[in-house]
Amino acid sequence: MDQPKYTPNPRKNKHLSFKERVKIEMLLSESKSAYAIAKVLDRPINTILNELRRGTVEQIKNGRLVKIYFADTGQARYETNRRKTGRRRKLLQCNEFISYVEQKMLEERWSVDAAVGRATIEGKFDKKVVCTKTLYNYIDEGLIKVKNIDLPLKLRRNKKRTRIRENRRKLGDSIESRPSHVAAREEFGHWEIDTVIGSKSKKDACLLVLVERKTRDVLVRKIASRTAEAVEEELKRLKEEYGSYFHKVFKSITSDNGSEFALLSNLKKYGIGVYFTHPYSAFERGTNENHNGLIRRFIPKGERILNYCHEAISRIEDWINSLPRKILGYRTPEELFEEELDFIYAI
Repeated sequence: MDQPKYTPNPRKNKHLSFKERVKIEMLLSESKSAYAIAKVLDRPINTILNELRRGTVEQIKNGRLVKIYFADTGQARYETNRRKTGRRRKLLQCNEFISYVEQKMLEERWSVDAAVGRATIEGKFDKKVVCTKTLYNYIDEGLIKVKNIDLPLKLRRNKKRTRIRENRRKLGDSIESRPSHVAAREEFGHWEIDTVIGSKSKKDACLLVLVERKTRDVLVRKIASRTAEAVEEELKRLKEEYGSYFHKVFKSITSDNGSEFALLSNLKKYGIGVYFTHPYSAFERGTNENHNGLIRRFIPKGERILNYCHEAISRIEDWINSLPRKILGYRTPEELFEEELDFIYAI
């Protein structure tokens, strides 16, 4: 035989074929019992009985009501039932939850997962919710108001070619000397710092962004320029805001080797650790880079920072800090940051 794996015997636990249904009809016309038919087809007796119930119809013959099995009827009902199989959509049963997600995403610019996670931990909608993956499926299928264009992280960005420059400047201690407990994110007070520019004009302002590693709370401050002096001036203002608690809130700061951080090591005189990442290693400040991406949702590249007032920058900061995070158990950075400050001030 050309097909050595071919077997005329049907596989067990598989659905009946149309040919088998025709054979059942023929055997019944020969007055065979369901048990005998099961033996002939090598099928369980319950399979045959179920098929007989499915394909049997009532007809009138010679003035009498009789029940007759037809292979065509059995096959038609089988195909109808198959079309009804599969998990049913919960879209209509979760209408209130879907409206909640649409409002959070379209009006407050939350992510899909943030909306799902926050609704879950708050016990809203009496468990009538769907998971993050299902919501993404609904978006792809166009079943809710949120569209893929509303999801900024789905828009892929081209990677820039990296060019390694020799004799890179070193502004202070390398991240290699940073204590291991800082990387563990178990202790409050360890920050990452970076700047976000709008246009490439040297006359434009820029944003100074500091992110606390444990709570993910972010400070976004508009400074006059992307210079070491402007950065140092803003850090002095932060020191004035926190007063004698400054060294408890800011225990260490990790930065890249940008020229705007040339004076950052001056913070060491306050007992603050200052560390610099390796060249072209943005992943060593991953939290910072992630928050810069959130800021870019409001201030695209090329748009002048001077066009935004301090109140607008504060609103962006508040939005980021009030966004529930999966990594924080869907709590907000603001909630965790306030708890840490309460603990410090209580000492």
